Amino acid sequence: MNSKPLAERLRPQKLADIIGQNHLVGDEGVITQMIANNNVASMIFWGPPGVGKTTLANVIAKELDLTFYQLSAINAGVKDIRAVISNAKKEGKSLLFIDEIHRFNKSQQDSLLGAVEAGTLLLIGATTENPGFEVVSALLSRCQVYTLKHLQKEDLNILLDKAIVEDEVLRQKQIVLEETEALLRFSGGDARKLLNALELVVNSQKGEKVVINNATALKLLQKNIAIYDKSGEQHYDIISAFIKSMRGSDPNAAVYWLARMIEGGEDPKFIARRMLILASEDIGNANPNALLLANACFDAVERLGYPECRITLSQTVIYLATSAKSNASYMAINHAQTLVKQTGDLPVPLSLRNAPVQLMKDLDYGKNYAYAHDYEGNFKAHEFLPEAIIGNTLYDPGNNAKENQMRKQLQVWWQEKYGY
Repeated sequence: MNSKPLAERLRPQKLADIIGQNHLVGDEGVITQMIANNNVASMIFWGPPGVGKTTLANVIAKELDLTFYQLSAINAGVKDIRAVISNAKKEGKSLLFIDEIHRFNKSQQDSLLGAVEAGTLLLIGATTENPGFEVVSALLSRCQVYTLKHLQKEDLNILLDKAIVEDEVLRQKQIVLEETEALLRFSGGDARKLLNALELVVNSQKGEKVVINNATALKLLQKNIAIYDKSGEQHYDIISAFIKSMRGSDPNAAVYWLARMIEGGEDPKFIARRMLILASEDIGNANPNALLLANACFDAVERLGYPECRITLSQTVIYLATSAKSNASYMAINHAQTLVKQTGDLPVPLSLRNAPVQLMKDLDYGKNYAYAHDYEGNFKAHEFLPEAIIGNTLYDPGNNAKENQMRKQLQVWWQEKYGY
């Protein structure tokens, strides 16, 4: 009997076998086209666990007949990188895949630059973190960044059918999929998680006939939820609970989920970065100091590291959880972006345009602009929006002390114009 996990047995071996990621590997996908033209550049794959980053790198190596090297940034260092580069110089035609490349420090990432620049090897890095933050700019500029997405419901159902029909172990059983919603929900769009769940449910039933429905799947899966795993599994579930606890103003739950991440060895910068986002998205101008403290926390985490930074993290978590809340700034930029998409590139009003040369002044650029500081209270009503969208209210202050004060000031300034 094959002892490999189902996810490993079903790992695609060629581009056509990959399910999902059509924007990359579909008929018109960018990677499909690069392989067809034999013109593949070094790249960074950015996406959550279980979406096929490692698999896609492997398939690219096979399609291009390249020697495949794989390193994990968790336990590899500059010495390992230099060994691969040395081999690549001798052998040629090599692809180096680095999992969790965001965990490499600057010197480790810099050690890749020469080989990537010279074309000694093709580099593919995989990360669950935003590469704009975690990959040094010199290396990032030499790589294309491609986002891999969670699989959709249709993709996951195709994967289930494929596993039952094609897997050498599962096809020996008579598997009846009465319902799949529980399996799909448990997977969260993670192919590996889905296949692990399917295998667990199948192996739990004796005999050749296996019936899978929501009740049996839920009962089994809820007993076998994995402990926190910073590389996947409950990683995103825990951070979701953490954020929602702070948003919901429960410092006790928030600190509990923080402790779960700390004990699981989560990258403290990952935690601090999520708090930076929350400080603007969920607190905003209800308490502007929240962003300042979250930013200071991020700086402290970088300087201190574990175990000392756990105290700073706890302090910030409690502050954010107990702060007044407002998502008004978050909603304002969402509304503004939607309006831009709906109305396109509207012209800037003439009175607001810059007029650095006489020709522009002759065309009335900047004419009738009211310089606020020339007026009492440093305010003068003026039209700052394009004519087509005059009067649109994008910012609606939240109902809290700070923003109620801002609303009153906006009412004084703009009277009835924006409905404040």
